[in-house]
Amino acid sequence: MTRVGIVGYRGYSGAELLRLLDHHAHVDPVLMDHREDPGGTPAIRRAPPSARIACTGEAVRHEGLAIVFLATPPEVSMELAPAMLAAGARVVDLSGAFRLGTPSSYAAWYKEPHTQPELLAEAVYGLPEFCRHLIPAARLVSNPGCYPTAANLALRPLVQAGVIDRASGIVCDAKSGVSGAGRKPSRKTSFCEVTENFSAYSILYHRHVPEVLRISGLEEHEFSFTAQLLPLHRGILETIYFRAPSIAGVEDLLAIYEHQYAAEPFVRLFNPPHMPDLRGVARTNFCDLGVTFDARTKRAVVVSAIDNLVKGAAGQAIQNMNLMLGHAETEGLL
Repeated sequence: MTRVGIVGYRGYSGAELLRLLDHHAHVDPVLMDHREDPGGTPAIRRAPPSARIACTGEAVRHEGLAIVFLATPPEVSMELAPAMLAAGARVVDLSGAFRLGTPSSYAAWYKEPHTQPELLAEAVYGLPEFCRHLIPAARLVSNPGCYPTAANLALRPLVQAGVIDRASGIVCDAKSGVSGAGRKPSRKTSFCEVTENFSAYSILYHRHVPEVLRISGLEEHEFSFTAQLLPLHRGILETIYFRAPSIAGVEDLLAIYEHQYAAEPFVRLFNPPHMPDLRGVARTNFCDLGVTFDARTKRAVVVSAIDNLVKGAAGQAIQNMNLMLGHAETEGLL
C-alpha cells in the first residue's frame, strides 16, 4: 500500500478524497493537520485520530508519504507545497495556486501576488484527457478547477477542429451546487440565502476563465462566462452556445467528440436529442456531453455535466495520482 497525505480533509473536496480513497486498492490515506479548525470536525469525517499527522516535512519523511494532496486555499497551497516537495513527496494541488502558468496571470485574476513563481513554472496542469503524457513524471500537478473541467472537455476538441465561429463568440452559461464555494461559512452560501433562490456571480471576471482560455486556446474577448449558484449540494451543468458555419449536421460535431474521446474512460457522449443532467453524474468521475445543432441558422449548443466534487476536484485528483503512481487510471473511481 502506498501512503498518501490529505491536507484540508475537513473541507468538502478533502472529505471527498477520503471517501474515494477508502475504495482504492493500492493507497493508504493519512490525514494531515495544518491548522486548528474552530468550526469543529464535520460528521463526514470517519478516520480515527490515530490516522492524523502534522503537516510538516519531517512528518512526511517519517511516514514515507509518496504524494500529498493539498485541498487548501491557494495561499495555503503556496505556503505548504515547497515543504512537501522538499521532504520527498509529490504534490497534487486542488487549489488555483498553480493553474495559470505565469505570475502575471495569477495576479490579474486572483488579485494577489504569486509567492512561488518557480513552482508555478514547473507545475503540470492535471486534466488527464489532454495532459496525460505530462502527468506521470510530474512532481507538482495542478488539479483543474471544476468549471474549467466541464468547459474544456466540451470546447477544446471543437476549437482544435476549427468548427467554431470564434468571431461570433462563445457563451458559457454555468451552474454549480453550493459545495463549489467550499466549507467556510458565508452569508451568500447560507441556507436561507441559497434555498428557493438562483443567482449569478463573478460575471465575466470569474477566476476560472483563464483556465478555459489557456487550455482551449481561446482569447478573452471570444469567451463569455457566467457562473450561477444552484440551491443544490453538488453538480455542475454548463450550457455552451456558439455558431458552427462549416458544419452540416449534428453528426459532424459528434464525430469530433467520438474521435477525441473514444478511449477515454470518464467522458460519456449522449446521442441527440438526449442531454446530460446532474443526476446522471452525481458522485461519479464522469463528464457527460450532449450536443444539438440547427443546420438552418448554424447555431450549436453543447451541454456538459460533472460532479464538482468528483471530476471537478477529488476524483480528478485521484486520476492524476493513479497516473503518477503507475496504477490504472480508473482505480478507485469505477
